[in-house]
Amino acid sequence: MHLRDLKQYLTELEANNARPWFVMNKPRYDILREEFLEVVTDLIRQITLFDKQVAACNPKKALFRINRDIRFSKNKVPYKTRFSAGITPNDLRRPSAGGGPTWYFQIDGNGVLGVGAGEYLPPAPRLKAIRQHVLNDATGFAKVLKNKALRATYAGLLEEDKLQRPPKGFDPDHPHIEALKLKSFFVWSEVKLDINAPDKLVPQLAQAFKDALPLVLWLRGVPELETEEPADTE
Repeated sequence: MHLRDLKQYLTELEANNARPWFVMNKPRYDILREEFLEVVTDLIRQITLFDKQVAACNPKKALFRINRDIRFSKNKVPYKTRFSAGITPNDLRRPSAGGGPTWYFQIDGNGVLGVGAGEYLPPAPRLKAIRQHVLNDATGFAKVLKNKALRATYAGLLEEDKLQRPPKGFDPDHPHIEALKLKSFFVWSEVKLDINAPDKLVPQLAQAFKDALPLVLWLRGVPELETEEPADTE
């Protein structure tokens, strides 16, 4: 992929984030989008070497749209200033869709490569199930947090939107209480993109994802919580 061209395009988009500019530069976008699709396609092949569950992931469905959803946002800027993709076994990239752990990466106009894995802001029932799994498999969860490869690549679990107090019903003295306060079970890393070495991008991403494999596998082992049967009113 022409990473230098992508960085330049996204930088210009950030400075001219409006439909007229986007339409005028649509040919550039289409070329870069197609190149990005090739990157994601190759990346899925590489991930499959250590995570066979993503082998059937549709690369086109892994790409996120560049259009922002501005229906309920005060920020009416129409376009994202990054190219991004989320890879999962079932093509469900968004936490709200209940898609489970995701391999995610993005490239922005500042030349920053963001890489992450896990579950970012999962819906309430899923978050509750993950927290319960922390209780039921405290030893396994501790091993994930201590994994050398994961710790070397990522700073730890993302603490964005972390609760100030323990969630209701959880022992404040539990050894993993700080993790139980989290709203995401996701690791994240940002590095400077080497725009002069495009051939290194996919191997770099694949290695970063492989380093996060213990967390993804642990999350895939989270059992769904049993729901109460509705009362018989007849």
